[in-house]
Amino acid sequence: MAQNTRFAMSVQALCLLAEGEKTHTSQDIAKSLKINPVVVRRTLAALQSAGIIASSKGPNGGSRLARSTKQISLADIYRATESSSLFHLPEAAMAEQRGTVAALGGVLKKAQSCFEEELEETSLSQLLKKASKKSEKSGKK
Repeated sequence: MAQNTRFAMSVQALCLLAEGEKTHTSQDIAKSLKINPVVVRRTLAALQSAGIIASSKGPNGGSRLARSTKQISLADIYRATESSSLFHLPEAAMAEQRGTVAALGGVLKKAQSCFEEELEETSLSQLLKKASKKSEKSGKK
């Protein structure tokens, strides 16, 4: 099964936008993340619709954060970029399986809720601080 990396890529893109006051083009972000610029543009459009970034067009255009990193939670980013839940249940083919699928659905719904609560508690600012500390530690080795 294919894994969805949209959320993680969105967080990485926002971390790039958090560096300094300059705007970044989708081409710049794509080059830095080593992904297709079209993927970046779609993601930036979703983040702009959610009010997380502001973008301008033209020769001096680009994207920048619309709010401070302290005001952007990982849950904000997740909700802006993901259209479905983490888990998907199959249709129960047989009547005997419907109870199992329903029970599993309850467990997965609770897991999704815990996941989103954890994301809500972490701001982009906190993530950047953690990343900086990890970079410092790996640089000392």
